[in-house]
Amino acid sequence: MQSSLKKSLYLGLAALSFASVAAVSTNASAKSYAKAGAETDLTVTKDDTNVESTGTNALFTKPGTTKGAKVVASKATMKKLANSGKSADYFWAYRTTTTNKGAVYYKVVSMNGKYRGYVYAGKKAGEFSRGIVKADTVTPNTTDANISKRVYFKAPGTHNVTWTAPKYTEHKASKRVVNTKPFAKDTLTVTKAETKTRENTLYYYVQDAEHPSVSGWIYAGAVTTDDSAAFNDSTDVKVEYVNADGKTVASQIATGLNADGTTTAATTAGTPVGTALSTQITAEVANKTLANSGYTYAATNANAAALLTAKTGDTVKLNVTENTAATTPLKLVKANSSSTATDTADLSVYSDGDTASATTVVVPKLSAGFKGADGAAFTSATLKAFATDNNLTTLYTPTITTGTGDTATKTYYKYTLVDAKDGNYGTGNTATLVYSQSDAINGTSPADANSSTDAGTIWAK
Repeated sequence: MQSSLKKSLYLGLAALSFASVAAVSTNASAKSYAKAGAETDLTVTKDDTNVESTGTNALFTKPGTTKGAKVVASKATMKKLANSGKSADYFWAYRTTTTNKGAVYYKVVSMNGKYRGYVYAGKKAGEFSRGIVKADTVTPNTTDANISKRVYFKAPGTHNVTWTAPKYTEHKASKRVVNTKPFAKDTLTVTKAETKTRENTLYYYVQDAEHPSVSGWIYAGAVTTDDSAAFNDSTDVKVEYVNADGKTVASQIATGLNADGTTTAATTAGTPVGTALSTQITAEVANKTLANSGYTYAATNANAAALLTAKTGDTVKLNVTENTAATTPLKLVKANSSSTATDTADLSVYSDGDTASATTVVVPKLSAGFKGADGAAFTSATLKAFATDNNLTTLYTPTITTGTGDTATKTYYKYTLVDAKDGNYGTGNTATLVYSQSDAINGTSPADANSSTDAGTIWAK
């Protein structure tokens, strides 16, 4: 009896264990995976899809909750990349998909190409969150002392060449040239400056008027304002273009000059080379060097004489004339509402009798427009200072009335200056100010009391 009971209990427990295993097996096989929807390529600019890891989510070969997804970079690795001090560890997002459970994933690649895969980005399409956030890979520097100055390659060669963007701050940033030695004597002009956010290293955008294909971003330490770095007093002549005050506004180095009366290049300092120099420094060549300066060269008798008497090692000073001041029309632009939006729009200047709208702004009357020597370059900082001095940093639309009678509503919008663009003075150019738009504000606009403006040549049409 006792033996029979033990046997029954044993068989009962065995059957129960088998049933439990079967149940677990059935549950495991019934696991439900998410399904990814169609993928969409991101069409915004490269800057708008620069992202960085937050360290909260891993990187997968497929959207992480779909069947077959494998880990490319663990959560721990992604955290290291999030805290990295190297631009190489930023990512670029280029494709997105949403699963049938509402999870948004982005396909990303690290700037150095080491990691590529899908990362979870929350539940709202069109936004970077959770596993990645938008990254400002560079920080603009509008006050650097070398902006608008002439510089030269400090040590021409294959190291520290020009790039389409500072390395690893944009996806597939590439070299403009692989060797700067052939351009060692070129005069470069610094037009912009940026600091790599993670490394805190300064880069300049340099323009090469003689060889435009060389123009690009370069490490600031690789250029110098000392023109002696590019000057050989045995073979070259330095040409300086000076204004009426004697200030040098541009310069260049003439090289490959034959000694007067020969077909042989000069190799000794003090060799007369005036004939070759006069042939090389034409008005066309001089004015190309003067581009963006606001000055013009003319082949006067005095300039011709200065060229003809030149010797190798000399610095020849040529007179230039400042261009007439030109009023550059101001263009007002509404910025995109977000990093992924493409809803930028031109703002129109309101005049009495116009119909009020969300993109029509009231501007103050200005005593003078944005002026400078025709053709001269201006910087974002200069344009912003003009906007500040002339009360253009905050603008409003007129009151916009919707409906009639008792049901009428009154709203207006506020615009705040957020950026200004570099440019060149000239009646055919524009000086662009960029504003962010507020949400609609209920009530009467503060601008209604000053709704009369003059358009004239101050504002772009």
